[in-house]
Amino acid sequence: MGKVIAEISFIPLGAGLSLSYYVASALKIIEESGLQYEFHSMGTNVEGEWDDVIKTIERCHKRLFEMGVPRISTSVKFSLRQDKEPSMESKKENVKEVLKKL
Repeated sequence: MGKVIAEISFIPLGAGLSLSYYVASALKIIEESGLQYEFHSMGTNVEGEWDDVIKTIERCHKRLFEMGVPRISTSVKFSLRQDKEPSMESKKENVKEVLKKL
């Protein structure tokens, strides 16, 4: 499938009110994957080959279940291109350039 940018948000359900430990555990798996990523307040952007991103999402789910989370709500948005290789950095730079002109 090629390179992809994914915005991922894991919401552990039935794990209590404070979810930081679970989110950090998923983030640790993303970090260990070697994929380019950016963590933000509402999720994590991940950049890499489709198969690697999907496998990393799967590992995050497995880890959260191993931690005792009974249910996970996961939101994923994908950005794919055929005309050029997507990049989180180039997307941000393009918007910054347009912003300068406004």
